[in-house]
Amino acid sequence: MVEVGASASVGSVADSYDNAMAEALNGTFKAELIEHQGPWRDFDEVERAVFQWVAWYNGERLHSALGYVPPDEYEQAYWASLEEVPQTA
Repeated sequence: MVEVGASASVGSVADSYDNAMAEALNGTFKAELIEHQGPWRDFDEVERAVFQWVAWYNGERLHSALGYVPPDEYEQAYWASLEEVPQTA
């Protein structure tokens, strides 16, 4: 990575928080899609299932950490709240 001038996208040293969040999402993905709905006939069927699951996960699945709203709704509320804050010069 150093040769191409790239840096790793990780948290601070000895901080596993970023990885823990990714692992939790991977576990949810595997439990809710891979183990629950497979096997599939071919790669295209898997690809469609993944796209559908991601759309459902972001648009419909309720998350306790977000106040039981889907991520898309939470993000929209976040951006709307920033627009309401008066900006100083």
